[in-house]
Amino acid sequence: MATLRAALERALLAAWYGRSTPPLLLLPLNALYRVLAGLAALPWSLGWRRPWRAPCPVIVVGNLIAGGAGKTPTVIALVQALQQAGWRPGVVSRGHGRRSRGVLLASDTQDASALGDEPWLIHHRTGAPLAVGERRADAAAALLAAHADVDVLVSDDGLQHRALAGDLALWVFDERGVGNGALLPAGPLRQPMPRQLPPATWVLYNAPAASTPLPGPLAERGLAGAVPLADWHAGAPMSMAALGALRGRLLHAVAGIAAPQRFFAMLQAAGLQATTQALPDHADLSAPPWPAGTADVLCTEKDAAKLDPARVGTTRVWVVGLDFRLPPALLAGLLTALREAGHRP
Repeated sequence: MATLRAALERALLAAWYGRSTPPLLLLPLNALYRVLAGLAALPWSLGWRRPWRAPCPVIVVGNLIAGGAGKTPTVIALVQALQQAGWRPGVVSRGHGRRSRGVLLASDTQDASALGDEPWLIHHRTGAPLAVGERRADAAAALLAAHADVDVLVSDDGLQHRALAGDLALWVFDERGVGNGALLPAGPLRQPMPRQLPPATWVLYNAPAASTPLPGPLAERGLAGAVPLADWHAGAPMSMAALGALRGRLLHAVAGIAAPQRFFAMLQAAGLQATTQALPDHADLSAPPWPAGTADVLCTEKDAAKLDPARVGTTRVWVVGLDFRLPPALLAGLLTALREAGHRP
């Protein structure tokens, strides 16, 4: 049921986006989506099913709106901040778009097709233990069994998944806010917008300004630099000098993310002039998507996760990273609440 509901969610979002009212053809799907959502919530609401509670605190990172709002860079920034604060975080995710089934623990020998491009990127960037699974509770149990030192879990895109109990939550909004405020497919919402924040919940805006009435700070974001594709896969850091050296070249930029124009705008603001090629989110990049003979290509880290350096030919592929940081006040509040939840000094 959860898989069918997720498939409907993606189809309804694609059909709705950019419309103020849903096409009449979608109304039967709207009814089906609401029925499935109600049936999925019923056992939990009536107490017939209870969420699995991990032996350590769980931070849920999610959003109310369908489509990418910036959860992946938020998870990466959060995990890195937890590591710097002395915690040993692990990450659980569904692994959207992966070619594997069941619970799978991340390892350095797997590629993005096994874990999903976003979980693979999270593991690559943070080195944190990570597990994917259709049920995050199963993934969490397997991860904790394999990594007994993990003392906090981050649930990636776990807001609408009740099987794993959360202690703290971080809601991410982009410039779309909540759209027209209606549920799918009349609007983009996966669940109703509350009048006020639930307890132990924080809001982060991955946008130039707050896009809902809920209080929350703006993410600190910018370009982190560039690095050749093969070096990025080998773990080399980003370089602002390398990014600056690309100014004046004939560049071609590709982006298979939820908001490719956001990436293209940041390139332009950095003084890089490029022809742009927007790809579908989670696009298959087993073959290079750019025109043959292209000299220099810029891509996001999410795209780089699926690009094999051995298959790009003579094209110089540059991975352009995002410098995404959590505001200090938000991070301080999360860490304080986490210490209380985790009984840490």
